Amino acid sequence: MDKHLSSQFDAELSGISTRVLEMGGLVESQVAQAIMALAQFSTETATQVIRIEERVNQMEVEIDRDLSSIIARRQPTARDLRLLIAISKTIGNLERVGDEAARIARTVQGLVSTGVSSRLRFPVSDVSHEASLATNLLRKALDAFARLDTLQALEVIRQDNEIDREFDGLMRKLITYMMEDPRTISAAIDLVFVAKAIERVGDHAKNLAEQIIYIVKGTDVRHSPPDAVADLVK
Repeated sequence: MDKHLSSQFDAELSGISTRVLEMGGLVESQVAQAIMALAQFSTETATQVIRIEERVNQMEVEIDRDLSSIIARRQPTARDLRLLIAISKTIGNLERVGDEAARIARTVQGLVSTGVSSRLRFPVSDVSHEASLATNLLRKALDAFARLDTLQALEVIRQDNEIDREFDGLMRKLITYMMEDPRTISAAIDLVFVAKAIERVGDHAKNLAEQIIYIVKGTDVRHSPPDAVADLVK
């Protein structure tokens, strides 16, 4: 590839990466708004979250289309091809984060419509804490992607376990809550699905971190224990 074509290719890669980060920022905002809708039992905010989903889906389709075009036209080298494949997987994970945010928003709409939201303040505060951990992890993963920072990606992989522990603790609290007040069983079950959606946000952040390591090191670390990943990136 001559210098002119190489410069064009680098510009295309840079443009794609910028759009991935834009999509990530939009999804991060979507999750934060979904949790705000839950904390405030705001159907208006929930509706905004659902509207954002359409834009997120559109961005995924557009970026994936451009990735396919670049691969067909440029015939990238192994490292660049890894980057393009990893970006394709990354936007898929981000789109699924958006799906989880929309799922939370629809749950909020259902809770408000049934009129039981006023009895759910205690478990909602715990769900919000789990959500804070997950959104922080997503933000850290996106920052690591922007800088292709494998050490920060490793931190994300390790910290995903914290969200898993928070989810397990929240399940125990919700079960206790339902036993103490059977009137809230239906709504508390809805919160179980919200908590699971938030846990999946953490999982997708972890997946993004694994793609960063794949880009830089060329090694697939999915299903690898954190200590093995640490040996690779240090």
